[in-house]
Amino acid sequence: MSDLEAPSKSLQRLLLRRFSMAAATYCLIAFLCTVAYLTDLVTASLPALFILLGCVLAGQVVFFWLFISERNQYFDDPSLTEAQVLFGITCQHALLAISTDERGTFLVFYALILLFGVFQLRSAVFWRCTLYALFGFIALNLYQAYNFTLGSVSQAILQVATLTVVLLWLGLFASYLQSMRQRMRQRRVALQAHQDTLRGMMRQLEDLVATDELTGLCNRRNFIRLATRELKFLRHGRQHGLALIDLDYFKRINDAHGHAAGDRVLQTFAGVAQSCLREGDIIARYGGEEFVLLLPNTDADQFTACCERLREAFSNAEPVGVKINNLSLSVGMTLLTAHDDLDDALHRADQALYQAKRDGRNRCSAAWEDADA
Repeated sequence: MSDLEAPSKSLQRLLLRRFSMAAATYCLIAFLCTVAYLTDLVTASLPALFILLGCVLAGQVVFFWLFISERNQYFDDPSLTEAQVLFGITCQHALLAISTDERGTFLVFYALILLFGVFQLRSAVFWRCTLYALFGFIALNLYQAYNFTLGSVSQAILQVATLTVVLLWLGLFASYLQSMRQRMRQRRVALQAHQDTLRGMMRQLEDLVATDELTGLCNRRNFIRLATRELKFLRHGRQHGLALIDLDYFKRINDAHGHAAGDRVLQTFAGVAQSCLREGDIIARYGGEEFVLLLPNTDADQFTACCERLREAFSNAEPVGVKINNLSLSVGMTLLTAHDDLDDALHRADQALYQAKRDGRNRCSAAWEDADA
């Protein structure tokens, strides 16, 4: 099941449960109608009562078929709340039409039916259903009065007045609930927007904390975190390359050309490094003019070739806005194996870097060469 289908199935189950509640309500009303028939509050014949119950049952079967076949999803309102409410009100009209003058007891069914739509129907739709219930009942009384079958006019007026007050209260209550739900929805949207903004600010803060502002590379702290994670998941038989890189004679560049020129040199190296490395390789500013490089899943020859390529590319680079000749860097390299200690590996790379400087700078020196020697 896809991620989109899961919420749809969950909603469909919820709609089926709501329909089951409505069907159970019809069963209770049918029980009360049976009691009313046995106490002569329903004047219709038994066949007429069965016809009414049959219509109710047929309507429930249709609604059940729509839900179980998921054809309700083709409607604007998949819950079919308005249709069910209007159907219930129509059945209520029919029930009152075959009841005696004591039918005032059954008026409560109007409220029961409309309560089914209080939380689901929009305010305008709920008022429409309310007016249908009220004017339907008024029309029933006028029809019976016209045919001289209305028993007590004063009692009918009282019933209409009572129903008007109840339905008016229900309509106002439903409007209030809809207004509250709308405000809550707006607050949820606003809260979601605030949360999205906060998450964005947190990501920016994380980037600021993890990134060197001048070069845009990882800073030392973030590199240690990333390198520790890579070392943790390093499998037996695999190796990572670790290198410390120092820009040669960087202090002279600052002294001769100014710190702004030195910043351009650092940015130039960062751009060269990012263009030379693979996705997944980690390059970071380690401090000052010193950088640190981690190449996952490599060997001595590949690592050396990568560092040499980086050294040559930097020597041919031209910082923007400043003329500096003979750019160079020195590299100290070592290899990481499973269960290696990062601090020890950094120390080995640092020793190899010093060896590169002692040998005249602008070169790559490997810690494993000293070990072989």
